[in-house]
Amino acid sequence: MNVNGIIALISASLIMFQKIANVLSIVSFLMVTSVIGGGYMGYKYVTSEQFQAKMMNKVLGNVQGLMPKILDQGLPDMTGPSLPTTKLPKF
Repeated sequence: MNVNGIIALISASLIMFQKIANVLSIVSFLMVTSVIGGGYMGYKYVTSEQFQAKMMNKVLGNVQGLMPKILDQGLPDMTGPSLPTTKLPKF
Protein backbone atom coordinates (compact mmCIF):
# COMPACT_ATOMS: atom_id res chain seq x y z
CA MET A 1 0.00 0.00 0.00
CA ASN A 2 1.19 3.49 -0.79
CA VAL A 3 1.62 5.57 2.37
CA ASN A 4 1.87 8.84 0.49
CA GLY A 5 -1.55 8.27 -1.10
CA ILE A 6 -3.20 7.68 2.27
CA ILE A 7 -1.58 10.77 3.78
CA ALA A 8 -2.66 12.85 0.78
CA LEU A 9 -6.25 11.53 1.08
CA ILE A 10 -6.37 12.31 4.80
CA SER A 11 -4.88 15.76 4.18
CA ALA A 12 -7.40 16.48 1.41
CA SER A 13 -10.26 15.28 3.63
CA LEU A 14 -9.16 17.56 6.45
CA ILE A 15 -8.84 20.55 4.11
CA MET A 16 -12.34 19.88 2.70
CA PHE A 17 -13.74 19.52 6.23
CA GLN A 18 -12.10 22.80 7.24
CA LYS A 19 -13.65 24.60 4.24
CA ILE A 20 -17.10 23.18 5.05
CA ALA A 21 -16.72 24.14 8.73
CA ASN A 22 -15.70 27.68 7.78
CA VAL A 23 -18.73 28.10 5.49
CA LEU A 24 -21.05 26.77 8.20
CA SER A 25 -19.46 29.13 10.71
CA ILE A 26 -20.09 32.13 8.45
CA VAL A 27 -23.69 31.06 7.80
CA SER A 28 -24.27 30.59 11.54
CA PHE A 29 -22.83 34.04 12.27
CA LEU A 30 -25.10 35.64 9.67
CA MET A 31 -28.17 33.88 11.07
CA VAL A 32 -27.41 34.93 14.65
CA THR A 33 -26.79 38.56 13.70
CA SER A 34 -29.98 38.68 11.62
CA VAL A 35 -32.06 37.28 14.50
CA ILE A 36 -30.53 39.75 16.96
CA GLY A 37 -30.98 42.65 14.52
CA GLY A 38 -34.57 41.65 13.77
CA GLY A 39 -35.37 41.39 17.47
CA TYR A 40 -33.89 44.81 18.14
CA MET A 41 -35.77 46.42 15.25
CA GLY A 42 -39.00 44.72 16.34
CA TYR A 43 -38.55 45.97 19.89
CA LYS A 44 -37.90 49.51 18.69
CA TYR A 45 -41.02 49.39 16.46
CA VAL A 46 -43.29 48.02 19.20
CA THR A 47 -42.14 50.65 21.70
CA SER A 48 -42.43 53.55 19.23
CA GLU A 49 -45.09 56.26 19.51
CA GLN A 50 -46.40 55.52 16.00
CA PHE A 51 -47.08 51.88 16.85
CA GLN A 52 -48.82 52.80 20.10
CA ALA A 53 -51.01 55.37 18.33
CA LYS A 54 -51.85 52.87 15.61
CA MET A 55 -52.87 50.21 18.15
CA MET A 56 -54.89 52.73 20.18
CA ASN A 57 -56.82 53.77 17.07
CA LYS A 58 -57.56 50.14 16.23
CA VAL A 59 -58.72 49.35 19.77
CA LEU A 60 -60.87 52.45 20.05
CA GLY A 61 -62.37 51.78 16.63
CA ASN A 62 -63.38 48.27 17.69
CA VAL A 63 -64.68 49.41 21.08
CA GLN A 64 -66.80 52.17 19.56
CA GLY A 65 -68.43 49.61 17.29
CA LEU A 66 -69.30 47.44 20.30
CA MET A 67 -70.62 50.26 22.50
CA PRO A 68 -74.38 50.37 22.77
CA LYS A 69 -76.21 53.45 21.55
CA ILE A 70 -77.32 54.14 25.11
CA LEU A 71 -74.24 56.26 25.71
CA ASP A 72 -75.54 58.67 23.09
CA GLN A 73 -78.50 59.39 25.38
CA GLY A 74 -76.17 60.60 28.11
CA LEU A 75 -75.41 59.56 31.63
CA PRO A 76 -77.79 60.22 34.52
CA ASP A 77 -77.21 63.33 36.60
CA MET A 78 -77.45 61.53 39.92
CA THR A 79 -77.30 57.95 41.05
CA GLY A 80 -78.03 56.21 44.32
CA PRO A 81 -75.43 55.05 46.82
CA SER A 82 -73.28 52.16 45.80
CA LEU A 83 -74.25 50.17 48.90
CA PRO A 84 -77.48 50.38 50.84
CA THR A 85 -76.86 52.29 54.04
CA THR A 86 -78.59 51.78 57.32
CA LYS A 87 -78.11 53.55 60.60
CA LEU A 88 -76.11 51.62 63.15
CA PRO A 89 -77.68 51.17 66.61
CA LYS A 90 -76.08 53.12 69.43
CA PHE A 91 -74.86 51.23 72.49
